[in-house]
Formats: sequence, structure tokens, C-alpha cells
Amino acid sequence: MQLAIALRGLSYAYPGGPPVLAGVDLEVPAGQFVGIAGPNGGGKTTLVRLALGLARPSLGEALLFGRPAEEFGERARLGYLAQRALVGIEAPVTVQELVSAGRVPRRGLFRPYSSADRRAVRGAIERVGLLEQAGEPVRRLSGGQRQRAHIAKALAGEPDLLVLDEPTAGVDADAQESFAALLEDLHAELGTTILYVSHEFGAVERFVQRLVLVRGEIVFDGSPSALPGHWHDPSHVHP
Repeated sequence: MQLAIALRGLSYAYPGGPPVLAGVDLEVPAGQFVGIAGPNGGGKTTLVRLALGLARPSLGEALLFGRPAEEFGERARLGYLAQRALVGIEAPVTVQELVSAGRVPRRGLFRPYSSADRRAVRGAIERVGLLEQAGEPVRRLSGGQRQRAHIAKALAGEPDLLVLDEPTAGVDADAQESFAALLEDLHAELGTTILYVSHEFGAVERFVQRLVLVRGEIVFDGSPSALPGHWHDPSHVHP
């Protein structure tokens, strides 16, 4: 069984501060759809940054596809939608241009676009249902459409691991449901490993294979159906 992510004895603290995460052990097999949930400030984003090698642990180790995460060189295999990626796009960039930028890790910054690059970009836009909006400025799209455009950008690089940090923040309930169904389709069709990180997990709860709850440590790791009933109360998930 290949592991996409392996966190072993992981702890992290900012200099002079208390631990944000302590004693985290987590393995994510390749091809799994995992929800990472918990309150704001509970360490979810820190966990993701450590897993992707964007921060170094204070203790323990983080492995990506069997290699130390901070030394992992095949960044084209990773698709990462950061927490603030959906906010503040005012430049007149089109959907086509935004998604094309997601191809850079795979093709390199200075190499001209090939027919394979163009096919990958078009396929990503088509997969999220935005072909008719390909020439539209992203700033004119609805919140749900912007969300899909950023997913297409991540998909354009044909990643093996797709990490989404708070992707439904500020998006209405209908768009969240539609987005969750899109992710399930992507997982079923492509077999991509998906990490869906949010302080709310209702939209994806019926799709994820596994749910991990984080509050400075892992307090639950298993099937959503096995989650103790009180955790379904939003007051226990929100801060």
C-alpha cells in the first residue's frame, strides 16, 4: 500500500509559543478521500502545511509519497488550494488564464505550451463545468463558479494529491453541495488522493471515506458513520 502522506510523532510550535500540534500520527493511503475537520485555530492548516513540506515540524517527521516532505521535489504531483486563494481576485484574469497557470508546475515556467498542456487545461475547465465561462474574467463569476475555477487550476497540473483548505468559505449551501458532489466525481473517475480541510464538514460527510478531527491533536480518525453523535453538533466543531 503506497502512502501519499505519513505524519509520525509530529509536533509543531511557533517560537516561544505553546504547541499548535502535538503527537500527531496520520497515514493517508494513495487514492483515499479524507476530510480533515476541527475548530478554527485547532491546527488543521498547520497540519496541511507540514504534510506538504511548507513548514518544518518541531518534532517528528512528515513524508510525502515516502520521502521527507520538505525535500519533496516533484511538486507537479501536488495540487494545493490554499485557504485564501478564493479571496481578492480583482485583476482581469480570465478562467482560461487562471487555469493555464495551474499547468506551470507540470510544464515549467518558460517552456511554451504544448498541445498536451492545452488539452489538460481545457479538460480541467470542462470537468468543472466552466467551458462556457472560459473567456470570462474570474472576478465576474459567482462564488461557486470561482471555487470551480480554482479547482480546475489545481487539476490542470494532473496532481496525484489534491489538498483543499477551507474551499467552501463564504459559499452558499447549494454551492457547497454541488462542490462536494464534484469532488466525489473526481475521486471516483481519477482516483486522486483528496484532503478536504474545513471547520465544517457537512457538505462532504457522505462522500469522504474517512474523517479526521483535529484539536491540537487527532481526537477522532475513522468513518464518518462511526463519529460520536455529539461531534455532529456544530457547537463541538466550531470554536
